[in-house]
Amino acid sequence: MKKIVATSLFLLNVAVFGQTKQDSIQFAKISTEILNKGKSYTELRDLTKNIGHRLSGSEAYEKAVKWAEQKLRDAGADKVWLQEVLIPIWVRGKESLQIKTPNGKWTNLKMLSLGNSEGTGGKDVSGEIIMVKSMEEYEKLSPEQVKDKIVFFNYPFSQSFIETFRGYGDAAKYRTTAASLTAKKGGKFAIIRSLSSAFDDVPHTGAMRYDSDHKIPAVAIGSTTADELETLLQSRKIMAKLNSSCGMKGEKLSHSVIGEITGKKDKSVIVVGGHLDSWDVGEGAHDDGAGIVQSIEVLRTFKNLGIQNNHTIRVVCFANEENGVKGGLQYGKMVKENNEKHLFAIESDAGGFTPRGISLEMDEEKRKQIQSWAGLFLPYSIYDFHNTYSGTDLYPLHDMGVPTAELVPDSQRYFDIHHTEEDTFDKVNRRELLLGAVAMTQIIYMIDKHW
Repeated sequence: MKKIVATSLFLLNVAVFGQTKQDSIQFAKISTEILNKGKSYTELRDLTKNIGHRLSGSEAYEKAVKWAEQKLRDAGADKVWLQEVLIPIWVRGKESLQIKTPNGKWTNLKMLSLGNSEGTGGKDVSGEIIMVKSMEEYEKLSPEQVKDKIVFFNYPFSQSFIETFRGYGDAAKYRTTAASLTAKKGGKFAIIRSLSSAFDDVPHTGAMRYDSDHKIPAVAIGSTTADELETLLQSRKIMAKLNSSCGMKGEKLSHSVIGEITGKKDKSVIVVGGHLDSWDVGEGAHDDGAGIVQSIEVLRTFKNLGIQNNHTIRVVCFANEENGVKGGLQYGKMVKENNEKHLFAIESDAGGFTPRGISLEMDEEKRKQIQSWAGLFLPYSIYDFHNTYSGTDLYPLHDMGVPTAELVPDSQRYFDIHHTEEDTFDKVNRRELLLGAVAMTQIIYMIDKHW
C-alpha cells in the first residue's frame, strides 16, 4: 500500500512538474518574442506623434478608431469590428485664470479646466478667493461666507502612501465634487490643487461631476502655483478672474474597437484591453496609449508564436473612459444581451512603467489559483498579487461576476504626468512598456490553458 501511495505521489509530482516546466518554457518564449520583436513601442510612437491626444468626440479620436482597427488586423485578429457607443462631447475652448497682484495688475496663472466642467460663457467672472485645506474645513463655512466667492480647495496629494494610487484616491474627491460643493453655498467657481505627486507647476485636468442643475466652473492649478497662492492669501485678500468657453456640446455616435482570435475549444471570452481615448492635453502616452498597444501585443504574440488558444482572446479598445466610461458600459451591455460567457478580463490603465504585479478582483478561489502561479512570474519581476481592484472599464463585467484584473506597473512617476501636457511619448521607456505586454500575455496564456 505504501508503495502504491508513493508511486501515485511521484506520478502526481511529475505531472505537476511537467505542467509547470511547459508553462515556464512558454513564458520564456513569450518574453523573448516581445522583447526582441514586439511592436508596442513603435506603435505607441505612431499613435502619439501622428494622432496625439484623443479626447472623446474629437476628430483625433475618430482617427484613432481607424488606427486601432488597422493595427488589430495587422496583429492577426481573425475578426475586427467597431462597437457603437453614444458618447458625451466636452470642449475645452479658450480659458484663462488671473489674480490681481498688490500693484493692481492682473497676472495669469497656469491652469486647466476640469473635464466636463461648464465655463463662463466666454465672459469674465471674478471674486475674492477663500481657501480651505480639507472637506471638513469647508463644511464649517456658512453660505454667507462662501456666497459670491471663489473657493480654493488646497488639499495636497499625500506623499505618505507608498502606493501612489492610494494618494490619488484620497485626493480625487476634491476634483470630482469641488464645483458642486461650492455651488451649494453660492460660490462663483472652484479652484483645486492638482492631483499631482510632483512638486512642479503643471496643472492636471480630469473628470468632475455635477450633482444638480446649478453648474459652475472648476479649474485646477499646479502645486507650485497652489503654494504661492496660499502664501499670498495668508497676508491679504486676493481677487481672481476666470474666463472660459468650455462646456458640454451634446452627444455623438462613436466607437470602441474590438478584435479577437476565435477559440479552438470553445467561444468563451478572455478580454484584454485599455482605453483608446485620452484627455486633450499631452499625447495620452501613458494614459492610456500604453495599455492599447500592450493589449494589441498580446494578440500579436499569440499569433506569432502559434499558440493555439482554447478560448477566444479578445482585445477591447474602449471608448470614452476619461469623461463618461460609455465604452465600458456599452461593452457590458452587449455581453449581457448576447449572454456571452467571459472567463476573465484584464485592463492596462496605470501607465507603461515597469510592471510589478497583477491586481485581482475576483472570488478567493480564483485569486488563490492565480497566486499559485507566482513562481512562474517571479523571474520576470512580477511579484505583487495582493491588490483587489481592476480597470474602470471592466466594472460592468465584474458586476456580472466575471473575474477581472489590472496590470500593476511601478506607480511612483505616474501621477507626476497623469492628465497633463507632460504625458508624452518621450516619458515612455521601451523595455518597461514591453515588459508590461509580456506580463499581460503570460497571464492570458495561463488563463486560457488552465481555466
